[in-house]
Formats: sequence, C-alpha cells, structure tokens
Amino acid sequence: MDVLINMKKWFIALAGLLLTVTLAGCGNKTVATTDGGKITESAYYSSLKGTSSGKQVLQQMILNKVLEKQYGSKVSKKEVTKQFNTYKAQYGSSFSSVLSQSGMTQSSLKTEIRSNLLLKEAVKDNVKVSDKQLEKQFKSYQPKVTVAHILVSKKSTAEKVISDLKDTKKSDLTSEFTKDAKKYSTDTATKNKGGKLSAFDSTDTSLDSTFKKAAFKLKTDEYTATPVKTQYGYHVILMLKNPGKGTIKEHKAELTKQVIDNDMNDSTTLHNVVAKVLKKGDVSIKDSDLKNILSDYLSTSSSSKTSASSSSK
Repeated sequence: MDVLINMKKWFIALAGLLLTVTLAGCGNKTVATTDGGKITESAYYSSLKGTSSGKQVLQQMILNKVLEKQYGSKVSKKEVTKQFNTYKAQYGSSFSSVLSQSGMTQSSLKTEIRSNLLLKEAVKDNVKVSDKQLEKQFKSYQPKVTVAHILVSKKSTAEKVISDLKDTKKSDLTSEFTKDAKKYSTDTATKNKGGKLSAFDSTDTSLDSTFKKAAFKLKTDEYTATPVKTQYGYHVILMLKNPGKGTIKEHKAELTKQVIDNDMNDSTTLHNVVAKVLKKGDVSIKDSDLKNILSDYLSTSSSSKTSASSSSK
C-alpha cells in the first residue's frame, strides 16, 4: 500500500476526530460570528453529525477508543517511533514537504501509525491463520537476501562488467565488483558502497519485480550471467548472502506475519474484525440521530475467530 495515500486517508479521519473532540461538550460556545449572526458549537455539531464525513469521524473515534482499551498495552511508543522513523528515512529530505502536501504533521502521523498498529493487533487476535494459507504464502515466499548491483544505461556496458567478472577469481569477486561499481554504476546512492543494497525479501515493494526475480535465482557469490533490464536501465547483480528458501516450519512466524499483513488490506477481514472489536467494546450510542451509525458492524454475526478470509484467498 502506498504510504502517502495511506497517510492521507488516515489524516482525513484524524483531522475530523480532533475537531469533533473539541465539540464534545456541544454547548453554546461560539465557533464563529458573522454580520448575519453567530454559529455555536451545538449548531455546528447538529450540522456535522448529519454528514457522511461526520459519521465516519464518529465511527473512527469509537473504534479508536475500544481498540485502545483492548490492545493499547500491546502497542508501545517504541514501536510507533520505529515505524515513524522508517517512513522518515524512506522519504529522506522530502519528508517534511510530503507531510505538508498531505496536510499532516509529525504528531498526526504518529497518531495514525498507532491507530494502524492497534488495528493490526486486533486482526492478529481475531484471525486464525490456517496451514493452507501458510502453504500458499510459502509458494511466493523468499527470505531476506543481500545483493550488490551495478546500474548502467547501456546493455554493452553491463556486458563488459560481466565479462570482467568472468575473468576474476572467486576470492577476488567482491573486490572486483566493488571496483566496477565505483567506475561504472549510475546509482549514486550505492556506487561508493560496492553497489550494496539493503536486505529485502519477496514482500519488498521498493524494488523492480524483474530485479527481484533475477536476484532470488542467485546463490551466494553468484552474479547474473546476462544484464537485467528494468525501467532504470541495465543491472548486474551479485548475490552477497542468500540463506536459501528453507522450509515452511523454519519460516512459520514470518509467513504468519505476511498473511496478517495481507489481511490488513482485505476489506472483508477488516470488517469482520472491527465488528468483533466493537461488540466486545459494549458501545452505546446516546444520540438518537446517530443510533444506527454502527449498525453495519453490530448487526454482523460472527464467531470468536475468523479464518483470515480463507475462502476468498
């Protein structure tokens, strides 16, 4: 899921949440004045609650309350900070402008991250991952590997690099690759690091799929025999560390995590989980005009455990 879109989606709800909290008293305090009269909190609240966006904000507020009650102890400040720093590193020097363009602040992003982590805990608690799902996930699974690459604009240049590597002793392969990366690579972020990239697995979305497919075929100390073409140019890839795929049993924890991550993007699974969380939260709507705001969730009948939408996967 695109981070920017995700941040923006959550911010819409959070911005309204903060605004609605301010109006919780629904008193006669003046929100604005005009030459035609004043607008009070109660009048504004009455108008807001009749809109779809206002109802969505209240739904999110209620969900956040019950999620915090049921799973708050499972989400630490350290976890929120870690994910926040991951986003910050991903956008680098453009992070502040990305936040600004999304109408967000660092504080609101951290609030969004916590809400998302709380929901993930709810999914983990209410979803049963089957052996069949683990087997399906394992088919496309690749553990984390570490590679170095040399990116060039011309195929002939990539072929020359490969020719140089063929004439190199295996013990000198890494040093030769490092020298060629510095000499030929157009990837300014890695050329002075021997072309080394951060470790990645099959769930990585930052790398070109063709690049990943070629990399996963390599064993440790192997390199691509032909140039790998992507939208960025031609790559020569050297496998620095590939632990091998192994077995389902060896990677069960990671496979389970990946299934849960997939469920976080499945609307049916999320709907069922939210329904269970709200029912457990003993929610009572006091405003008669909003009494049916959660009917889509609270009228849903479901068991204590969901089979991770296994029938649809």
